[in-house]
Amino acid sequence: MFLDLLRRRNPAFLDAIAELHREGALPANTYAIDLDAVGRNATAFARETGRLGLTPFAMTKQLGRNPDVSRVLAASGITHAVGVDLQCALAAASGGLRIGHLGHLVQIPRHEADTAAALEPLYWTVFNETKAREAGAAALRRGRVQDVLLRVVQEGDRFYTGHEGGFPLEGIAAAADLVDTIPGVRFAGITTFPATLFDAERGTAAATPNRSTLTAAVELLEAAGRTGIEVNAPGTTSISVLEALAEAGATQVEPGHGLTGTTPAHAVSDLEEEPAIAYVTEVSHLWNDRAYVFGGGLYVDPVLGGVATSAIVVATGDGGPAGRTTGRMTGSVADLDALPVEMPAPEAIDYYATIPLNGRTDIRVGDTVIFGFRPQVFVTRASTAAVSGIGTGEHRVEGVWAADGSAPLTLPAS
Repeated sequence: MFLDLLRRRNPAFLDAIAELHREGALPANTYAIDLDAVGRNATAFARETGRLGLTPFAMTKQLGRNPDVSRVLAASGITHAVGVDLQCALAAASGGLRIGHLGHLVQIPRHEADTAAALEPLYWTVFNETKAREAGAAALRRGRVQDVLLRVVQEGDRFYTGHEGGFPLEGIAAAADLVDTIPGVRFAGITTFPATLFDAERGTAAATPNRSTLTAAVELLEAAGRTGIEVNAPGTTSISVLEALAEAGATQVEPGHGLTGTTPAHAVSDLEEEPAIAYVTEVSHLWNDRAYVFGGGLYVDPVLGGVATSAIVVATGDGGPAGRTTGRMTGSVADLDALPVEMPAPEAIDYYATIPLNGRTDIRVGDTVIFGFRPQVFVTRASTAAVSGIGTGEHRVEGVWAADGSAPLTLPAS
């Protein structure tokens, strides 16, 4: 789905990354990111959240916490990140973003509370009293008081399997009072996930029951005399849902896939954000009428269900059929056919994916292969590379980084 979106809305990006791979500037098994498009998307988010009185925290895990992207996000008005876990928060901080939120979705392990506190996050989510006390003790050792958010839940809320936990709605006011008795922390607000999900039948993002739970929690807290309650409402965050979130009382949002135009809603509608990420690899070898392409980053986020995967194969210019003799394509990558791909089974290590050739002889070892799907780079062995200057004729790779935001290993020069 997202490959078609790239072909329609960002063909210059496809042309640029094909050329950069052919030149050796983009290695196989790399997520290429259109840095300028991400910057424009972030600027649009910052503008709209500012208009609505929302605070945006960037979710960078699906981008591999790329430091070049972090730099552009900060320059575009999104200065703080959310860490899905402590490792994510550390990577975002090392990449130049301040930490707006940690502890959600993943709580902070007991003996790592001091590391989390050293990041001095604006907000720290806790699921129970024990975690609140750990956060408070760590904050006191830093000489500060930490604002905490409480995950609030009630029967009927939606959670992905393994994401459950939090404070029951009916006791949220008492939980807030309890937190305020714990040295080193103070109650600041509430959170849930997901507050918004893609509705496949309607073809749009829609509120979950969790969003109503947030509203009910605010009402209970206000009835108990609380004011200035922060409401953190992440999930399927594109510019198109911001106004509805603000009307529902949200104060904090966490765009992630919205920054690269890869929320599920982007797959079915042309929203404001531009598509800005693609997976680049190459043909490793041919065997039994199949092209084997290098993997390592072939984790396709299953949020859209069992959608078939396809890829574009671009000749590298080593002689032979159309476009090979000069080393340059005739026309645009976007004009080439997308070929069906046989992806590795979810339980398999993704060393390779295969493309059935059906007798074709024009695909060769070393050819560029470009995928467009919804990524979660941080769970893969892929690299990321931000590409600037798309459409200017002077595009270049800003750097190549590992999936955790660190520089990939390279052999020393001989």
